[in-house]
Amino acid sequence: MKQPIFTGSCAAVVTPFTPGGEIDYPALLRLLDFQMENGTDAIVVCGTTGEAASMRYEERMRTIEAVVRHIGGKIPVIAGTGSNNTESAITLSQDAIQAGVDALLVVTPFYNKATQKGLVRHYTAIADAVEKPVILYHVPSRTGVKCTAETYAALAQHPNIVGVKEAGGDLSLVQKTRELCPEDFTIWSGNDDETAPIMLFGGKGVISVTANVMPKEMKDLTAACLRGDFTTAGKMQLKLRKLCEALFWEVNPIPVKTALAMMGYCQEVFRLPMCEMEPENRERLAAVLREYRLLT
Repeated sequence: MKQPIFTGSCAAVVTPFTPGGEIDYPALLRLLDFQMENGTDAIVVCGTTGEAASMRYEERMRTIEAVVRHIGGKIPVIAGTGSNNTESAITLSQDAIQAGVDALLVVTPFYNKATQKGLVRHYTAIADAVEKPVILYHVPSRTGVKCTAETYAALAQHPNIVGVKEAGGDLSLVQKTRELCPEDFTIWSGNDDETAPIMLFGGKGVISVTANVMPKEMKDLTAACLRGDFTTAGKMQLKLRKLCEALFWEVNPIPVKTALAMMGYCQEVFRLPMCEMEPENRERLAAVLREYRLLT
């Protein structure tokens, strides 16, 4: 029986940059320490929130290596290794495993897209080529590709495919996936504001943007869900609603990196095509952070 890579809260960490545009490794390590000190259960490196799509291949590998080395096996490290080129996804996945990650997060192919048959073949080719667990990543708002529960059920038969980060915003799909897939196919929420509902339907946690700035609160929310206390979890989810919304006022990771910069954890530097937040949104975000006592 497959075991979940983690249960609880996994932070999809940002990648800090220096004003000169290089990886800011001291800032990255501070962010990792902040996560571990607050009980985060796992880390995703070089995912969407980490601006991996704007990083050079060598940078991605060095960043993955730095995170693996600093975490030192204390919690699982999951690397984003997806591509719309199956061969590239295989190569990146194999190199990330060589760097020491515990699992892979593989987004559906984007731009060229795929049929459901193509998705099964794409993921099967990747999973056949690696010896570590593969987590599917379903985020149709970014990729233009939607998976069906039947596709999940087919992929769940592969011994290396262990679950899905579900960010489709479709709770009916979550329910049908839980019905069609074996119990050891794990569902993780990919939308912070849907963490409690997805865990109510059998999900085991969240891969979170909000955990970058409020790791303890996301940990506590998922812990309440895991012990079956959905009354408490519901209240926690509602308490976090305004922050979760604010962190998506502009394209992720612009707001969350801006928030972390305001909090002193990194600098407000992005890779094009990401750019700084609109001034009015930045002011609104600062007000929300003050409301949550994240800024004095």
